[in-house]
Amino acid sequence: MTASSDSSSASMRDRMRVAYPPPRWVARDPGRLIAFGFGSGLLRPASGTWGTLLAWLIWAAAAPAASDLALAVFLAVAFAYGCWACHRVTRELQVDDHVGIVWDEMVAFWLVLWLTPDTFAAQLLAFGLFRLFDIAKPPPIKYFDARVKGGFGVMWDDIVAAAYALLAMAIVVRLGVFA
Repeated sequence: MTASSDSSSASMRDRMRVAYPPPRWVARDPGRLIAFGFGSGLLRPASGTWGTLLAWLIWAAAAPAASDLALAVFLAVAFAYGCWACHRVTRELQVDDHVGIVWDEMVAFWLVLWLTPDTFAAQLLAFGLFRLFDIAKPPPIKYFDARVKGGFGVMWDDIVAAAYALLAMAIVVRLGVFA
């Protein structure tokens, strides 16, 4: 194993050992409830995947009735509110990016879904691609994850993972897979 894989393995192990706050603490405050993805971030293992799944369910229920303008405004507001809420919660928990904070995955995946063909197969592929890039953290995601802190940092690395997923989806769509 290389030194970099040792440090990323240690980092993943450290994230898995983080204490989760009690559900009552999360539910007591709207900012905490949002940061923890309406409680989906308390599910283990793979909190980020649970949050992304909840985001997909919310999208399926709400997005078809919304206009592109409404979705764009919603995403901008969700990102801005997420920066504030995640910053506050990370300070309260004294952890840079608690593994249970999943609002960042939710907002980033909504962005991916907004720009993905509206079929189950395309959305399933988008889900897999987003989770792959969010977990693997190819450059510059790993750089941002390590160096950009606070609520913006929590949110930003997932937006970059969404950009990777969207680029891959654009290639797949261009190749005619979902034609």
